[in-house]
Amino acid sequence: MHKSKITGLGFEVPEKVVLNADLEKIMDTSDEWIQSRSGIKERRWASEDIATSDLALGASKKAMEMAGVSPEDIDLVIVGTLSSDYFFPGVSAQLQDKLNLRNVAAFDIKAACSAFVYCLSVGDQFIRSGMAETALIVGAETQTKLIDKTTRGRDIAVLFGDGAGAAIIQTSNDDSGILSTHLHCEGKDMRNLWMEGPGSAPGVWINNKQAIADGRLSPFMNGREVFRNAVTRFPEVIQEAMDENGLTMDDIKLIIPHQANNRISQAVAKRMGIDMDRIYSNIHKYGNTTAASIPIALTEAFQEGKIKKGDHIILAAFGAGYTWASAAIRW
Repeated sequence: MHKSKITGLGFEVPEKVVLNADLEKIMDTSDEWIQSRSGIKERRWASEDIATSDLALGASKKAMEMAGVSPEDIDLVIVGTLSSDYFFPGVSAQLQDKLNLRNVAAFDIKAACSAFVYCLSVGDQFIRSGMAETALIVGAETQTKLIDKTTRGRDIAVLFGDGAGAAIIQTSNDDSGILSTHLHCEGKDMRNLWMEGPGSAPGVWINNKQAIADGRLSPFMNGREVFRNAVTRFPEVIQEAMDENGLTMDDIKLIIPHQANNRISQAVAKRMGIDMDRIYSNIHKYGNTTAASIPIALTEAFQEGKIKKGDHIILAAFGAGYTWASAAIRW
């Protein structure tokens, strides 16, 4: 069994910066209210002419450049997204074409905020089994095109942003790499965080005028319930990753969580008995970019010198489904 390691990272965000003050002009909210409840100061929104695959392409090229790989080297493409360009096919097929890759396996995973760790886990299994040597793993979203940017939709609209992050993973020839991944789902509470339509369930297809009027074709979140579950599942799945590898919190250099809400990160730090400087955060700049948030944060943490060779880090996510996941990595 081979182990895989991350050899390249990159991210891409739209140019358009949306400040909290900008949201005050289009909905009943305030900078103070948004910052106090989420820690977000600004986010990026994709313009009409930018699609998810465009951001994924930019992030992928940067990751490939860092890893020193060419299109011919890539054996597998996995993309995590809930805002693909088209109903089908997935963004992975477009990336295969835009990057001029060989006719390799390419597929999308729809696990919302946990999608990047899900993708990383699947890619790691391909490399461990010998089915691939170099994989492109991407989390990408232009989800703000889906949200209701009025007072009715403000609980969602103030939180979310667009972006993409990518990683190249390759066969590891030393003791560095992905040590383990841990994936979970509990669907019974999915209605606390979901986008009901458009879909094939009765009454929520794109032509249902009542569903549109009721706001059922935009994301919905029960913030209180999501928060309550997140602050439980994050510590659980982080501890699971440490236990699997015989590690304690003293061994962990940095935890890179999905950037959902700064209050969630603070609650997780408190429950795990660590300072906030052990939990990486960039939510103030980008908001919640769903599948893209962990690879964007991982890339920035590496660029800022917060991760060095030999460090143990943990990626952790919680999101719609409910899904939650973690990965333990020796850099």
